[in-house]
Amino acid sequence: DVENELKKIPSTVLEKDIKGRQDFRDLVTVTIDGEDAKDLDDAITLEKNGNIWHLGVHIADVTHYVRENTALDKEALHRATSIYLVDRVIPMLPRKLSNGICSLNQGEDRLALSCMMEIDEKGNIIGHNICESIINVNERMTYTAVNEIITDSNEVTKQRYSDYIELFNNFKLVSELLRGARTKRGSIDFDLPESKVILDKNGKAVDIKPYERNSATKLIEDFMLAANETVAEDFFWQDLPFLYRVHENPDPEKIKSLAIFINNFGFTLRRKNDEVSPKELQKLLANIEGSDAEAIISRIALRSMKQARYDTSCIGHFGLAAKYYTHFTSPIRRYPDLQIHRIIKENIKNGLSERRTEHYRAILDGVALQSSQMERRAEEAERETVKYKKCEYMLKFLGEEFRGVISGVNAHGIYVELENTVEGMVRLYDLRDDYYEYIEKEYAVVGAATGKTYKLGQRVEVCVERVDKLLKTIDFIMLS
Repeated sequence: DVENELKKIPSTVLEKDIKGRQDFRDLVTVTIDGEDAKDLDDAITLEKNGNIWHLGVHIADVTHYVRENTALDKEALHRATSIYLVDRVIPMLPRKLSNGICSLNQGEDRLALSCMMEIDEKGNIIGHNICESIINVNERMTYTAVNEIITDSNEVTKQRYSDYIELFNNFKLVSELLRGARTKRGSIDFDLPESKVILDKNGKAVDIKPYERNSATKLIEDFMLAANETVAEDFFWQDLPFLYRVHENPDPEKIKSLAIFINNFGFTLRRKNDEVSPKELQKLLANIEGSDAEAIISRIALRSMKQARYDTSCIGHFGLAAKYYTHFTSPIRRYPDLQIHRIIKENIKNGLSERRTEHYRAILDGVALQSSQMERRAEEAERETVKYKKCEYMLKFLGEEFRGVISGVNAHGIYVELENTVEGMVRLYDLRDDYYEYIEKEYAVVGAATGKTYKLGQRVEVCVERVDKLLKTIDFIMLS
């Protein structure tokens, strides 16, 4: 059924589909994505008028092609998200849409839903307009190239994109304004190293590196967050049925444990009735920056948080210190974004009738639950394939020695993370020099006779003892 519906979808934008849309094709428009991305769902524009910046975040108008209750729509909801495994993408939408007519490809007319924001000199969004539009991307940029321009001042790259240098520097300026305003209110930025597994042409893991966030990735992040917040606040005050991205306050018990744990490192966390504000956590992360304990405290703090999810009630986003937040910017790969685009477009065109309002109220709780559950499943699958490839990579290092940091401790053993982000376990029964007991409150194991202690954040040397690809486990032997 999906295949049959696909045949009726055009490969180019039709003239009749442009009617009634704002035409932004004369604005200098760029996309900034990873080198290998093929589903480009966001493009950006920027102009200045007096002291006011006009930032445009243009998002692929997927719902123009994926209509409600079609086979395409039902399949998209069933999948609810694209899944990015180490060696492949399992897309939410067929590739004809995700890499074709919906993707904001360079030099092609594309239908979009645009959030045009006015930003003052302090980074406050003082006005906005959400509209259906038509755009045409001038340049498909990569994070690497943009970072080489705005951070490294690479002459070769600057020469190649000489027409856009001023635009990129202005992007950086506005991104810093927006981030400054967000930081001021207490938004938390967990900058934990993610893994990038490098594969050869046969799909075998040949290298593992920490995935670096740079100025260009942060810039896109800042603009997307701004658009997501703007759209969420707009629809909250219109009191229309909507899907929000929510992140509840952390559990007081977990915050209490975190406060006790960081005391061991000489840091404190101010709490009020066992509640903590995002600003306090932000201060903690600033205080630990550059210290030996940074990675470990960041990780424990992150584990103290609840998981973000989708909901029909706007209860705020703790991590971003935001009262209003939604997911608007990725309708090619996330169903909630697709769903709210439908509501936004209907509201722009004719306003929501009572019947349609009731219809959305009836279905949105189900959409929120399905999207949250499938997101968890996708994350789990992504994690598991990374673990599998890490094991495949480490097989060639059996018997070799590495330096690492203790990243976790439990009653069975000590987890050690190597500099390349690979994690393995030293089992307690493999520690032959003493009988070790797990002290939960101290996140440590202590030798009964010698008092020798292994605790979180400690630097150690290990040897690779066993690797099991099927179980996705790596066993180390402690050397120090």
